[in-house]
Amino acid sequence: MIPAVLYAVPAFLLLITLEALWYRYRPTDDERGYEVRDTVTSLSMGAGSQVIGVPWKLLTVLAYAGLYTVAPVQLSPTSGWTWVLLFLADDLAYYWFHRSHHEVRLFWAGHVVHHSSVFFNLSTALRQSWTPVTSIPFWLPLALLGIPPWMIFLQQSVSLLYQFFLHTERIRTLPRPVEWLFNTPSHHRVHHGANPEYLDRNYGGILIVWDRLFGTFEPERAPVRYGLTKNIGTYNPLRVATHEYVSIWVDVRAASRWRHRLGYLLGRPGWQPAR
Repeated sequence: MIPAVLYAVPAFLLLITLEALWYRYRPTDDERGYEVRDTVTSLSMGAGSQVIGVPWKLLTVLAYAGLYTVAPVQLSPTSGWTWVLLFLADDLAYYWFHRSHHEVRLFWAGHVVHHSSVFFNLSTALRQSWTPVTSIPFWLPLALLGIPPWMIFLQQSVSLLYQFFLHTERIRTLPRPVEWLFNTPSHHRVHHGANPEYLDRNYGGILIVWDRLFGTFEPERAPVRYGLTKNIGTYNPLRVATHEYVSIWVDVRAASRWRHRLGYLLGRPGWQPAR
C-alpha cells in the first residue's frame, strides 16, 4: 500500500486554511464559504474514515493479491500501456462505484456522508464514509486483468488527490476542452447539488467522459443548492455517519413483506412500495 493520501494531509489542512482565509477576507454574495462547526465535522469524518479504513485496507490487499496471482496475464509496471490501462480502468471503476452508491440505498447510506454538508469547500472533500467495505468489489477486475495491486492503490490515491481540488466554489470554469474531458469544480458542484435537475449527475472521478457516454452528465446552469433533499441538521459525526443506516433499519422493521424489505435495502434512495 502507498498511503499517498495520508502524506498529503498536511497539504490538505494548509490549503483548507488558505481557502478559509480567502473567503474571510474576499467574500462574495453567491458563495457560502466556511462555517466552523461544519468544517470540524468534515475534518472529524475524514480522520475517522482513515482510522476505520485500516482493517478494510488489509482485506483489500489480500483480495487484490489473490486475484492478481491467478490472473491469466500479469502486466509489467515498466510498460507505459499498463499505466494507460490502469488510468482508464480505475476511472471507469470509480464511475460505477460512485453511481451505484447513489442508486442503491444500502450503498447510499455510507456515501450520503459526503453529501451531508450544506457548504461546499475544500474541507467537504474530507467528509468521508466510515463504512468503506462496499468499495472493494469495483476494483477487483483490475487485479484480475493482471495489474499489480500496488499500482491499483497508487492510482486510487492519485484519483482521490485530484478530487480534493474539485471541492471549491472559487474556481468557476476552466477552458472548454478541459471542461469537456475532465471532471472540474463546475461539474462537481453539480454533483453535490440538491436541485432536482442536479440529482444523481456527474459521477466521474478524474474524467467526465464516462458521464457523457452513459447519459449522466449535467452542466452547471442554475445556482447550486448544496446538501441533501432533506438535510439532517446535525454536526455530530456519529449521527452523520449512521443516520441513513438507522432510517433503513426503521423502514425494514416496519415493512410487512420481504420484497418491501429488499426494496428498502436495495432500491433507490427514497424508494417506497407501490400503493
